Amino acid sequence: MDKKISLTGIKPTGMPHLGNYFGAIKPALALAQKYEARYFIADYHALNTIKNPQELRDLTYEVAAAWLSCGLNPENVLFYRQSDIPEIFELTAILTAFTSKGLMNRAHAYKSASEANKESGNDPDHNINMGLFTYPILMAADILLFDSDFVPVGRDQKQHVEMAADIAQTLNSNYKKPLFVIPDGVYDGVNESVLGLDGRKMSKSYNNTIAIFISEKQLRKTVMKIVTNSQDVSEPKDPEKCSVFSIYKLFADKEKQDALAKRYREGGMGWGEAKQELFETMNAAIKPMREIYDDFMADKSKIDKILARGAEKAREISTKKIAFLRKEIGIAK
Repeated sequence: MDKKISLTGIKPTGMPHLGNYFGAIKPALALAQKYEARYFIADYHALNTIKNPQELRDLTYEVAAAWLSCGLNPENVLFYRQSDIPEIFELTAILTAFTSKGLMNRAHAYKSASEANKESGNDPDHNINMGLFTYPILMAADILLFDSDFVPVGRDQKQHVEMAADIAQTLNSNYKKPLFVIPDGVYDGVNESVLGLDGRKMSKSYNNTIAIFISEKQLRKTVMKIVTNSQDVSEPKDPEKCSVFSIYKLFADKEKQDALAKRYREGGMGWGEAKQELFETMNAAIKPMREIYDDFMADKSKIDKILARGAEKAREISTKKIAFLRKEIGIAK
């Protein structure tokens, strides 16, 4: 029995932080143990907001290096860049002919931007480009072209997977045959919250993140910025109400967690000591990944070669799917 297919889109938004790693990267990579896993860099999606060509190129390299450093093995999974697969954009054109404007009007990203404009006294469509408006159609093409069964996403992206399923069903119904696999979202373990420097959910929008691949010196400096309360060294502290300990648990085994929790409760340990323990444990886990990341970023030709091989493999699949679809919709004989 063939394995089901999972597809993960990776938007190039810069070096990932701990929230990205534990909330998205790690659970997405784990799917390779269960499914035939495919991962792609969504550079055309990023074009909606990133208009500087060098910035887009740099971010693409960064995100590729990050995922490769975190354990993505291109020998065992499919890893490619969206822009290298022209069939995605041909399928997007096909899907637009079957997607109602009303469906796009209901997309959360568009509605949110439109409502923000209204609240600011602007026209509802002020500064909203068609890339944002049709984002769900391009995402549907990403998913449907590769007959994806499952798409791991955070719950904020759930609607886009549901829209891809709706669009697929529309075409299947129109042509009275299963042209597309109907995809489903995978939400378990995806987008779990990691506390940031200020105790809120780690997010770039809050400016409270800990980037994964910064230098040891930068990492220690960042860890020391974690906000704590005003308890002095002598006072017992509650580890379960502490951002430092919350992050520590992500890296330490049960024995080390219990040992540090005991020191919290007994008193006699200052916040500086707790943060130093976090830094040392975190750095020991990250260091091997950082070295791989730095190696890729020092020689980007290695990334180019990996993505070129991935594109070749991906196009073996995508060209067959488009040839099939062309015949079924009447474009080709």
